[in-house]
Amino acid sequence: MKILIIEDEEGLRESIEEYFTEAGNICETAASYTAALSKVELYRYDCILLDITLPGGNGIDVLKTLKANNYTDGVLIISAKNSLDDRLEGLDLGADDYLVKPFHLSELKARVSAIIRRKMFNGSNVLNFNELSIDLLAKTVAVNGIPVKFTRKEFALLIYFISNKGKVISKNAIAEHLWGDGIDLANNFDFIYSHIKNIRKKIMEAGGKDYIYAAYGMGYKFADQ
Repeated sequence: MKILIIEDEEGLRESIEEYFTEAGNICETAASYTAALSKVELYRYDCILLDITLPGGNGIDVLKTLKANNYTDGVLIISAKNSLDDRLEGLDLGADDYLVKPFHLSELKARVSAIIRRKMFNGSNVLNFNELSIDLLAKTVAVNGIPVKFTRKEFALLIYFISNKGKVISKNAIAEHLWGDGIDLANNFDFIYSHIKNIRKKIMEAGGKDYIYAAYGMGYKFADQ
């Protein structure tokens, strides 16, 4: 998962970031309204953890920006405010869930995972595509019932492809999704080709088809054709 943590409380922000990063997710952070707005206008996320009270502005306005642009990022509001009005306003504007501070990180993770399953995989923990079967919680892949080992990045890229099947995805979008802000330091995208080559090889060696097609000059497409 690629997650944006919008939270001005440093200790909580760092705890959430560490918790999700250790679980293999890509995390970016914003500690103010201005930084948050800049992030959501430039990048897309699987889920945004959104604090309402921020230095320089209101988290609700960040949510309004997302919806005004028809962005489909999942949004989980995290706030110390427990009033019904705040909760209803956020949900009415399109937030997917609302969690009141303080909370356990394990509950936060469960809520985030549920949002992503609902938005991307119809609420299921298992993603099936023809002969491919992917357990999203166990992070395992089987081809024709045969377990196939993928690295963390290969697994994330396979999920990204399947969740966007039929669409041409640019190399920039793939790199930014898998590496976040750190991709700005890369000199080229050769590593993307290496990951794609490995995914193709592993699936085909297990008896599966090659579903990844190069769209020359544009990127790649995952499709059954």
